[in-house]
Amino acid sequence: MESVCFLSQLEYGSMEQAPLPRNMIENSMFEEEPDVVDLAKESPSYPIDSDDVVYEPRSSRLLVRGLGENDLDEEEEDYESSARLLGMSFMNRSSSQRSAASYTRQQPSNSCSMPSAKKTLMGILVLVVVALVAVIIYFVPRCTFSKDGCQKANSSIEQLYPKASNGELFPWTGLRLPASVRPVHYEISLQPNLTSMTFQGSVAISIVVLQETNKIVLHSYNMKIINGTFQDEKVNILEYKPWQQIAIKLSKELKKGENYVLKIHYSANLSNSYDGFYNSSYIDTNGKRRVLAATQFEPLAARKAFPCFDEPAFKASFVIKITREAEYISLSNMPKATTANLSNGLFEDEFESSVNMSTYLVAFVVANFSSVSKNVSNTLVSVYAVPDKKDQIHYALDTAAKLLEFYNGFFEIEYPLRKLDLVGIPDFLAGAMENWGLITFRETTLLIGDHSSPIDKQLVTSVIAHELAHQWFGNLVTMRWWNDLWLNEGFATYMQYMSTEEVFPELDIDNEFLSVRFKALAKDALNSSHPVSADVSTPEQVEEMFDSVSYEKGASILLMLSATLSKEAFRKGVIEYLRTYKGCNTQSEDLWTSLSQVTNPHTDVAEMMDKWTVQKGFPLVTVTKTESQVKLTQEHFVLNADNATDRSNLWHIPLTYVNDTCSNSSSCKQVFLFKNKTATFKVSDKVRWLKFNCRSDGFYIVDYGEQGWRALIEALKENVNVLPREDRAALINNLFALSRLGRVSFRQVLNLLVYLKNETETAPLTEALTQLNHIFRLLDKRSDLLLVSRMTTYIFMVFGDLMDSQSWGEESSVSKQALRSALLETACNLGRPNCTDQAKRLFDQWMTSNKTEHIPGDLLKVVLSVAAQTKEDWQVLLDTYKHSIYDSEKRKTLEALASTQDVRKIVWILKAGLDGSEIQTPELPLVISTVCRHSAGYLHAWDFVKENWDKLTQKFLIGSFPLQSIIMSTTSQFSTKTHLDEVERFFGSLKDRGSQMRSIQEAIETIKLNMRWMDRNLATLWKWL
Repeated sequence: MESVCFLSQLEYGSMEQAPLPRNMIENSMFEEEPDVVDLAKESPSYPIDSDDVVYEPRSSRLLVRGLGENDLDEEEEDYESSARLLGMSFMNRSSSQRSAASYTRQQPSNSCSMPSAKKTLMGILVLVVVALVAVIIYFVPRCTFSKDGCQKANSSIEQLYPKASNGELFPWTGLRLPASVRPVHYEISLQPNLTSMTFQGSVAISIVVLQETNKIVLHSYNMKIINGTFQDEKVNILEYKPWQQIAIKLSKELKKGENYVLKIHYSANLSNSYDGFYNSSYIDTNGKRRVLAATQFEPLAARKAFPCFDEPAFKASFVIKITREAEYISLSNMPKATTANLSNGLFEDEFESSVNMSTYLVAFVVANFSSVSKNVSNTLVSVYAVPDKKDQIHYALDTAAKLLEFYNGFFEIEYPLRKLDLVGIPDFLAGAMENWGLITFRETTLLIGDHSSPIDKQLVTSVIAHELAHQWFGNLVTMRWWNDLWLNEGFATYMQYMSTEEVFPELDIDNEFLSVRFKALAKDALNSSHPVSADVSTPEQVEEMFDSVSYEKGASILLMLSATLSKEAFRKGVIEYLRTYKGCNTQSEDLWTSLSQVTNPHTDVAEMMDKWTVQKGFPLVTVTKTESQVKLTQEHFVLNADNATDRSNLWHIPLTYVNDTCSNSSSCKQVFLFKNKTATFKVSDKVRWLKFNCRSDGFYIVDYGEQGWRALIEALKENVNVLPREDRAALINNLFALSRLGRVSFRQVLNLLVYLKNETETAPLTEALTQLNHIFRLLDKRSDLLLVSRMTTYIFMVFGDLMDSQSWGEESSVSKQALRSALLETACNLGRPNCTDQAKRLFDQWMTSNKTEHIPGDLLKVVLSVAAQTKEDWQVLLDTYKHSIYDSEKRKTLEALASTQDVRKIVWILKAGLDGSEIQTPELPLVISTVCRHSAGYLHAWDFVKENWDKLTQKFLIGSFPLQSIIMSTTSQFSTKTHLDEVERFFGSLKDRGSQMRSIQEAIETIKLNMRWMDRNLATLWKWL
């Protein structure tokens, strides 16, 4: 296996004098890699990535992509040729940009003629002028043009290399690190001070040389480097802050295959932005603020805690030492080896050497926590939380134990560590983080108390299942670069639903999985979407990969593949993949190869699946049935606000279908592999209708044409159970999507919804309710009160009886709880008296009992949201929020507080979420989202974002999921030209403060689509509602 990993390492990095790896060009704008790239003709608009550097012999240097390292020491002529070719394409990345001349390559003429005497004379004059200019350029030092003017000579090499913070030239020109060396082992020593919120650190990195070099480049960010040594000799460490890189230049070349040690001592502040090594705090039940320190390194923040090679393919082993005060414990990835009592009253914990892993998986925590443990298959599983919440950790322990046993059996590879810790962090931004052996969680996704509902247990179970799946997908086998993040997150998302359904069938997780697949379709239908495997280089681009395309779409295409190959064949392919690449880094093709090897008969999985990962979006399949012949057509389903249609993309679609003669059993399913633009097949003359995409296992949308939809709608009206609940939900989802696309009229959507009077299942009812609520909120934000009133009446006409029939007592079924919660939230939000009266009754009982009367967990948010509309009860809820130790209750209370229609309270809660003193800042995206659902607050939330953008981007990294959420929450319900202009104007003014984020493009596109939908359908709404 070492050879496989070693090869991956070579292929991955920015190998000096190495060819461009295939995974870095598969999504490029070129269909094929060109033999010659003439950088002199046109500088790229993006920074040249270090992976784009290819060495060419000096005899052909006009074709170079970059400089071979050894050439730099041989001849300055090469500097200038290469510098002219790379020119300002590099310098545009530099923090101090310079101007440069453009160069164009002369094209050879196909014919030649004797010049006239006049032309000859003119040519001689031109040559004389050129010669004079050349002499002047040669003897007059060239300048670096800057605000300081022409102060010193500048050579071509200075145009190519950036300047380090000390003014010296930084010896590297790429965002990606060179692969001339790779780390083998780290020894890290840290001493955090939880009073001053600083830490001291030292790191000793053992490296091996893969290619002769005279420099070492690695990552470091916001650290004060005290000193550094290389082979115990002091070295000067250069820093280039824009790329978060440091480097040492050596007087002698490092020899290939040799091992060396780099040591660095440094100090830094504990981060206050929820990444890196950061400080966290909480208020205990005695009102005292407690502090702790924890880590969040994914994707690019290990460099904030220790200098390192902070890219996924640079795997190494780690020994961690942490110095702490007596009142705290420390945790890291591995079991504790020793504890030393230091002379100054401090303790130093040293942890065992880790398995090889990527830097983003390293973790440590210094805190005062309580824990419970149990042994599972030679692994000690422990759950940690703050002492006040130690009674809420037992469910997580039992759940983790069951899931660990399941995964050990399913993957046929035992979890490789001797311990597995699950830790609830009080002030944590992500939902959870899969650090190997030390998984960190937001408390809401780990702790279950007496107030928790089965829906809360479903959430905690699925998050634990996701993070445990990562111990194999992501930790044991890791994507080579962030462009294939889906190999980590798509797999973990797929496994979280599959494993929860297998191990905890009572949690009804299949409905939730269906819902997230629908959400992924909606996101991927936008022109601003991206391929599952997308080309990324900058930190902002990496952050933006953590979205529903990488997670939910990745999981969806794996579900589709599993359904096509069979669950057992898919499982065998997964096992083959894990065994082959254990401890290594991979790309998508490696997964397809492993799955192909176990299929019988042999299936070229890469041929079938490649399009699903390298091109964005998904197909729209149009079905036309004429007597016994069925014609299929596929095209890219894209909600393009500018009406441009891309019809060139094709997918290999494993179409599944049933018909009216056999529709409700898995044995009825038939398969047709559809890979061309059109196809036809025959069915029996007796077939009245066809339903494609059985149980919505495929990631595509189907349009049946007017006759096909009419037949399906009539079939549902006659017998609601003629199709499984997943198929009924999919018909609703697809028809709303087609209406948004403009393929069907909204009248046809309303015609389908007539059948809902006989519907009882959660999936189709909640999908219809979700879609109608979206339209209601669009109308509500336009302040068209009459149309809003009509829409309210329509929703009550369809769902009113079902709303009124819901019980307000305990309900054991998760599926029924989910339906009840969705129905009653809508009913109370729209002011249905039966709902608001019942909610007030439960709240009054709760208050009379001094908050001891139990409110069912799935109804808590509904009840509290109704109460929050009065001044007195809102204040009661704020006090409840501050003092509650049950996180599911606390979060629902916060949502209720944010649902107020009181403008002054809206302004206060937004500011409090940003400040973080009374409302934890990680909850701010939830607060903003909740405020934006209501007409009283959405414009205030938008103004708040505009006024506090710089503060928001200090709290949440540009491109990060919380910032994506804030952008979409505040803009996605706009549907007027005035709002569109305002959004474009504001985000356009940000420039390098976030204007290039994909989520901004998505926001603008969504507003345009909302406007278009309103233009097309307002008349229909007036006529038929």
